[in-house]
Amino acid sequence: MVSSVLQLAGLIVGGIGAIGTFAVTGMPQWRVSAFIENNIIVFESIWEGLWMHCIRQANIRMQCKVYDSPLALSLDLQASRGLMCAAAVLSFLAFTLAAAGMKCTRCALSSEQAKGHLQLAAGLLFILSGAAELIPVCWVANTIIRDFYDPVVNVAQKRELGEALYLGWGAAFCLIAAGATFCCFRRCREKTRSYSYSVPPHHPAHDQHGRGRAESSYSKSQYV
Repeated sequence: MVSSVLQLAGLIVGGIGAIGTFAVTGMPQWRVSAFIENNIIVFESIWEGLWMHCIRQANIRMQCKVYDSPLALSLDLQASRGLMCAAAVLSFLAFTLAAAGMKCTRCALSSEQAKGHLQLAAGLLFILSGAAELIPVCWVANTIIRDFYDPVVNVAQKRELGEALYLGWGAAFCLIAAGATFCCFRRCREKTRSYSYSVPPHHPAHDQHGRGRAESSYSKSQYV
């Protein structure tokens, strides 16, 4: 019962992380305009994402435009595209393997050993996808903070951390937590199985009875 609850909890957390990864990949709020010093045009906000940039005016209308060329992006955003796509694919594959390895799931690989291998593979893929998501999110955040405090950068070009970065940190944490859950569960199952196989059967009553018979026969021979 406890193992089923742990598997279900890991699957739910991993599913939340996978959905968050897909959402972060498509969201344009990676970089948002900063209202500092002379840049006080609050009725207009600029969003910059991996695929498009948007201009929102006074919560009335929003215009978005897809980037004309990937070469127009900065180096961190170019790398983030590939890493986030890889993280999204890995998280989906990990969720699929985790669902197939559940105890309540019936599939062609219905043996416990095969499902254990699926759970271990799902856990490793969850951790790998979380790491692949952390790299671009932290990279972009570091670039934004560095440019924000750089006096050489123009005030109009300075940006702040967008909602997509915070969601990316949360999604990466969910993916890593789900992966750790499946890996630890698999490891504990292996230790339990190996311990049960290593303990030899012990029959104290039978051994004492046999030892008593040997002693009695030996004492009889001495009398003869």
